[in-house]
Amino acid sequence: MESGEEPALLLVDDDAPLRRSLQRALERRGFRVFPGESYKEGLNLIHSLKLQYAVIDLRLEDGSGIDLVRRLREIHPKARVVILTGYGNIATAVAAVKAGAIDYLAKPVDADEVIAALLATGAALPPPPQNPMSADRVRWEHIQRVFEQCNRNVSETARRLNMHRRTLQRILNKRAPKE
Repeated sequence: MESGEEPALLLVDDDAPLRRSLQRALERRGFRVFPGESYKEGLNLIHSLKLQYAVIDLRLEDGSGIDLVRRLREIHPKARVVILTGYGNIATAVAAVKAGAIDYLAKPVDADEVIAALLATGAALPPPPQNPMSADRVRWEHIQRVFEQCNRNVSETARRLNMHRRTLQRILNKRAPKE
């Protein structure tokens, strides 16, 4: 990267309002942002650009953000990658890091958090989030993720969560708890 040149950042997220907002904020902070809304668009940008940074959503409509991170690391091994997700859990965080991501952030996220993660050096832990998800919200997100992984099968989800089926049905019929 030449002196004075803005660092190139790939931003792939299928949530258009979030992507546009984050793109504007990152551009104001000195990044040259290349947005994409799908795995396929992200892959095309990875092959056509010289990237220093990437921010990739975990779940894309046409593929996995983790798979996209793996492909990015093959082509741009020095790129620093952050995974964003609305479905945070330990298993996917570990998978993201193993694929080559340097951090894993739960949505909603702002540009300052993303930049702090992208530019972090050393073993120091990042500061705690300003507005972390509530314990009820984390529990609800986990149940929703397992439900989706079980192909929306209530009986199988209840078995895997070691929960009574009717209790699970009541939880699934409620709205998500507030952040």
